[in-house]
Amino acid sequence: MGAWGIGHWLVVGVLVILLFGGARFSNMMGDVAKGIKQFKKGMAEDDDAPPPSRIEGKAAPEPAVEHEAERTAEKR
Repeated sequence: MGAWGIGHWLVVGVLVILLFGGARFSNMMGDVAKGIKQFKKGMAEDDDAPPPSRIEGKAAPEPAVEHEAERTAEKR
């Protein structure tokens, strides 16, 4: 009782296609597939990034950035 069988899902599928139309439903599924591909591509790009370098269990210090104001103050 309450279990959805294959017959119920077929009826739901036919109703969805009738409501949205075949072309619109096909376009929606194509957009979903493109989104999944972009997600997988983004996840693969994250895997390619090198891990941050470690020094004795701590993160490596970031290189110092000299700002324009500091350079002019030192020249005075």
